[in-house]
Amino acid sequence: MRIDTIVEGVVIDHIPAGGGMELYRYLGLDKLRCQVALIKNASSTKMKRKDIIKISGNIDINLDILGYIDPGITINIIKDSKIILKHHPPLPERIIDVVRCRNPRCITASEQDISHIFKLTDAKKGIYRCVYCDTRAERDRTR
Repeated sequence: MRIDTIVEGVVIDHIPAGGGMELYRYLGLDKLRCQVALIKNASSTKMKRKDIIKISGNIDINLDILGYIDPGITINIIKDSKIILKHHPPLPERIIDVVRCRNPRCITASEQDISHIFKLTDAKKGIYRCVYCDTRAERDRTR
């Protein structure tokens, strides 16, 4: 399989195998008008298997989503066919409207205009809790 070199864009690398599609949905890459390649189960010396997302074009990536999904992901910024920046997104202190609170008694369930805000409560375990009701965040696998 051949995927051409990106002249300008972003490569999201070291995605755990099978996680690329979830990340694709979370980032809303289906709404982009530029070229996007999702490579699943690529060989990796570090991980044995990994997913890679290549995005051609100058776009903004939500680093909070990437840090929340997996801070081990590598983000490569490409310019003139060369990597100009490698970045590992940290766990964000807060995530806003990335996941929804699952507590039916939370104010976010009845008030439609309130953002779903979660704060990092345990950095070692990557646990986030709703700022309104303290419910633990659960990633939406169907997104």
